[in-house]
Amino acid sequence: MSQMQTVERQLREMILGLEIGPGERLTERWIESRFGASRTPVRAALLRLETEGLIGRDGRGWTVAPINLAELGQIAVYREAVEVAAVRLTAALDDRSGIDVIAAMLDSCDAETPREEWHRVGLDFHIELARLSGNEFLLRAVRDAMTRLSRARWLEVRDEKALGRAWAEHHAILAAVRSGDAEQAARLLSSHIAGSRDRLVASLHDDRRGLRARGFAVVAA
Repeated sequence: MSQMQTVERQLREMILGLEIGPGERLTERWIESRFGASRTPVRAALLRLETEGLIGRDGRGWTVAPINLAELGQIAVYREAVEVAAVRLTAALDDRSGIDVIAAMLDSCDAETPREEWHRVGLDFHIELARLSGNEFLLRAVRDAMTRLSRARWLEVRDEKALGRAWAEHHAILAAVRSGDAEQAARLLSSHIAGSRDRLVASLHDDRRGLRARGFAVVAA
C-alpha cells in the first residue's frame, strides 16, 4: 500500500469513526506529523477524501464536512432507487443461498457485541445485499451511499431500541428475498430506508445542541 493510500485510509477511518469530528479543522502539517508522511501523498489523500464529500477546503487548510440533515434526506432518495433495484434482481435469482451468509452476519451481533461491530454489520447488510444482485454499478452506488451515511449512523447506534427495530426489519427483508417475493422485499426495503431516515434526522435534529457541545458541526441545509 502506498503512503498516499495509507494516509487516505486512516484519515477516512478517523473521520467516519468520529475520532475527527464534523467541522474540525485539519492542516497538512498536522497530518504529515501524525502519519509520518510527506506533503505530496498527504495532499493527494486529502483530494481523494474531498471527492467523497468527507472534507472541504477552508482557506489554505481543510475542514471535516459537517453532518448535513438535508443531505441525509437526499441520500435516502438515492438509496431507495438503487437498493430497491438491487433487491429486485437478488430476489429473482435462481440461487439465493447467499442470503444465509447475510443472516448469519446479523445473528452474530448480541448484547456483548461492541457498538463498533453493530455499526459495521448494519452497513455491510446493505452493501452485501446489493452485491448479491450481481450488478457492479448498483453495488458501487450502495457502497457510496452507505459511506456517506456512516458518520450519522455512528450516532444512531447509541439507541438500542432503534438497533432492535433495524435488525428486525433486516431479517424481514431477507425472508422476502429468500422466498423470491421481489415486490414484498422492495416494499419492506423502501419502508426501512424511509423509517431509518426519519428516525436519524429527528434524532440528530433533537440532539443538535448536545452534538455541538461535543464540537460536532450539524447543519440543516
